[in-house]
Amino acid sequence: MKKRIYLIAVLLVVTVLVGTGFISKDSYDFSTFSTEGLELDYNVPTEAELMPLIAPVTPRFYLFLGKSYVGFKEALGFKESRGDYNIVNDYGYMGKYQFSRATLRMMGFKNTDNFLYDTRQQEAAFLAYTSLNKWVLRNDIKRYAGKTIGGVKVTESGILAAAHLAGAGNVKKFLRSAGENRFEDANGASIRYYLRKFSGYDTSHIVPNKKPRVM
Repeated sequence: MKKRIYLIAVLLVVTVLVGTGFISKDSYDFSTFSTEGLELDYNVPTEAELMPLIAPVTPRFYLFLGKSYVGFKEALGFKESRGDYNIVNDYGYMGKYQFSRATLRMMGFKNTDNFLYDTRQQEAAFLAYTSLNKWVLRNDIKRYAGKTIGGVKVTESGILAAAHLAGAGNVKKFLRSAGENRFEDANGASIRYYLRKFSGYDTSHIVPNKKPRVM
């Protein structure tokens, strides 16, 4: 009996000590948190109103290539194929820059079937072919760059783009005939159009190469 009374007394003491431990001696004034007299708006926004706030924002990046070499090749690639590495047109021209199999073999491609699936090879082929055209047309570039022929101001990049379209030989004929000897491909694109559209790009770093090879 005494043990039970003792146990109850201990429990009461512990209960009092624990209870008083959570009682703060400080008093707080909660009147500043009162909403009395305030006009409260309980309107909940609709889903349509919330969407602009919770919808993921897609970042937009604008890469300005200007008149650089990269700008030149990307503009030409877009004109040829809309930048599609895997396309083959109705005449069998392949890839982003629309090369024929004969041109690719000339530059050292033995297996042209894999060409469409190798973007690095396509970029290398474009540089190699452009360097060849620059070598073939090196004298014409010196002679005609800066002059106006057929109503178009001739530039090095325009000449190289036109050579990609029509071949260096046809570009020579156009320039040396003062624009009288004209050329259009099967889609109606002309040397004159390419001279104007791709005028003024920086292609100065392209080294003329008589026998380019892409390994």
